[in-house]
Amino acid sequence: MLGNDTAPAKAGAAGAAGRDEVFQVEGHGIDPIPDGERHGGAKDLFWLWFGSNLTFTYVINGALAVAFGLSFWQATAVVVLGGLSFFAISAAGLSGVRTGTATLVISRAAFGVCGNWPAGLLNWVVSIGYTIVNTVVGTLALEALLAELGWSGGPLPRALALAATLTLTFAVALWGHATVQWAERWLAYALALGFAALLVFVLPGADTAAPAAAPGASGWSLAFVVMLAGPFSYVPMPADYTRYLPRTTSLKALTWSGGLGGLISSVALGIAGVAAATQTDMTDAVAGTSELLPGWFQPLFLALVLGGSVTNSIITLYSSSLNLQVLGIPWSRARAIVISAVVTAAGSLGALFLTDFTTSLLSFLSLLIIVFAPWGGVFLADMVLRRCSYDSDALHAGERGAYWYRGGWHPAGLTALLAGMVFAALTCDSALWTGPLVAPLGGADLSLLGAVVSAAVHVLLARRTARPFPA
Repeated sequence: MLGNDTAPAKAGAAGAAGRDEVFQVEGHGIDPIPDGERHGGAKDLFWLWFGSNLTFTYVINGALAVAFGLSFWQATAVVVLGGLSFFAISAAGLSGVRTGTATLVISRAAFGVCGNWPAGLLNWVVSIGYTIVNTVVGTLALEALLAELGWSGGPLPRALALAATLTLTFAVALWGHATVQWAERWLAYALALGFAALLVFVLPGADTAAPAAAPGASGWSLAFVVMLAGPFSYVPMPADYTRYLPRTTSLKALTWSGGLGGLISSVALGIAGVAAATQTDMTDAVAGTSELLPGWFQPLFLALVLGGSVTNSIITLYSSSLNLQVLGIPWSRARAIVISAVVTAAGSLGALFLTDFTTSLLSFLSLLIIVFAPWGGVFLADMVLRRCSYDSDALHAGERGAYWYRGGWHPAGLTALLAGMVFAALTCDSALWTGPLVAPLGGADLSLLGAVVSAAVHVLLARRTARPFPA
């Protein structure tokens, strides 16, 4: 299964023609999208990244920056810098335009077919973990909304809220690419209006004065880690949403459209969190934000939290189904997504009815930056070295293809990954692990720089072999 995509490719190709339509189950999976079925434009990416990032998570992130000791303006600067990283994420989608396949297929060029598998497995775990977290947040918001409407008490409202949240997410992701893009666009219209009103209520009361004590290195580094972790989590998926675009789609149009979408939504909500944190206790971010809003807006606010959770879960759940095909599941994308949905439902049940599960899950996810920052560094560096030109057939050919390297493993990419992981582990300050260099660095968490280390090592080792196709 590691070396041959023939089964899922045939399963996806059968009946695939003309099936990338709204409210029709998408026929394609990780098999390359033929030129005759390519459609859409770069502007579609604006709505995808704008809508999927209209999530309350960024409000929480902005509040955390203030909790780490930053002032309003300092925290806002970090929010903006974090939002700018979406331009790199969007640019990485050019690989999907060139190859017509998913990001975690393309990364075989950097790591080898077998070397790509462990990170693929971890990415599936991470995507499901974040989907669970978003599902729990959405469920609690819907439960609170039901209580506002007079229905509370007992486990039934929570159970129904969970079922509704899962159904909304699963239905859209099951239909596939066209429906995902359609849903993100139309949900974005409603959510943008609602979150704009939230800013109007929260921003005027912000305390813009400098804090009594200047933030130390630890405060700055933790704020950057929080802000960049969200965009970085998307590195394994941008090509999933560009693989249907025509080959003539330009890098400039791609980068600007998707980058602006992610920037605007993440920065607007991040600043809302910063402003709220200067006025009230944001330990419970939903409750803290609610205190700053008029009573009549409370139900709408809870609906915004729910909607944002669903929009973000849709793209992570959809990508997880492609991820499973990369791991060798010989099913169509639509069948594979059932596995992700079942695991998400089970995890969400645990998080909602076992009180310590969510904290444990978030702690675990925070530790995985040690793997995914370096992985992203290698992948992006490899993409630049190859000028985003790949042998598309070889990506799916297994041991018969050019990306099999030495027994399925690419020494240069894996060495670079290991170097970045070692650096990240030594400088990571997460809930489950504190690296030995954190204290000497004044408490600074530099784990995200593992991406820079791995990228530099990969360029050094692979600059002669990672050439554009055809060489």
